[in-house]
Amino acid sequence: MSPDGLRRSVRLFRAFLVEQTEPDHFYGTLARDSADLVEQQMSLRGKLVVDVGAGPMEFAQEFRRRGARYVAVDLDPDVPALADGGVAADAAALPFASGSADLVFSSNLLEHVRSPQVVADELLRIARPDGLVFLSYTNWWSPWGGHETSPWHWLGGRRAIARYTRKHGHPPKNRVGETLFKVSVAWGMRWAHRTPGVRVVSARPRY
Repeated sequence: MSPDGLRRSVRLFRAFLVEQTEPDHFYGTLARDSADLVEQQMSLRGKLVVDVGAGPMEFAQEFRRRGARYVAVDLDPDVPALADGGVAADAAALPFASGSADLVFSSNLLEHVRSPQVVADELLRIARPDGLVFLSYTNWWSPWGGHETSPWHWLGGRRAIARYTRKHGHPPKNRVGETLFKVSVAWGMRWAHRTPGVRVVSARPRY
C-alpha cells in the first residue's frame, strides 16, 4: 500500500470509530472520500448521479457541492436524503430508463439485500454505456462484516446475534439472514469480471 493509500485508510478508520457518536463526521468523511474516488474517473460537474440506498444527507450535499445533478433512491421513504427530490423505490426494480445515469452510486447497500446480483445488475442497467457504477459494501469476512455484532460474526452470525442480545437486552438491527447478508469481495469481483459490458477501473478497500 502506498503512503497516500495508508493515510486514506487511517483517516477513514478513525472516522469509522466515531460513527455512533459523531455520525455527521463519519458520513461526511465517507462522502468526500467517495466523491474523490469518482472524480479520479470522471468530473461530477453536470453529471446525473443516482444514489441507490441513499440514507444520510452527507452524500447528497457532497455530490451537489461538486456540481452533480443528484437523485437519491431508497426503499425507506423517510430517510433524510429523499427529502429533496428523492425517489422511494426498490433497488431491484429502479424506476429509471436504461442507460440514463452518468454515475450509479451505491454505498453500504449490497450487504443488506437478499439478491445482491439482481441489484448489481439493475444498477448496471440504468448506467450509461460510457458511465460509471460505484459499488461499495461491507465485506462479510472483514472485522466489520457483522456490523454492530463484529467481530463475533466470525464465530457464526447466529451466535453473534445471541451474544449481542444478551449484552444489550435487545437484538441487533443488522441480523444475518434477515437484514444482513454474507457478501464478499470475491463475490463482487466475480460479478464484475463475468458480467458483459463491465470493465473494472478501480478496486480499493476503505479501511
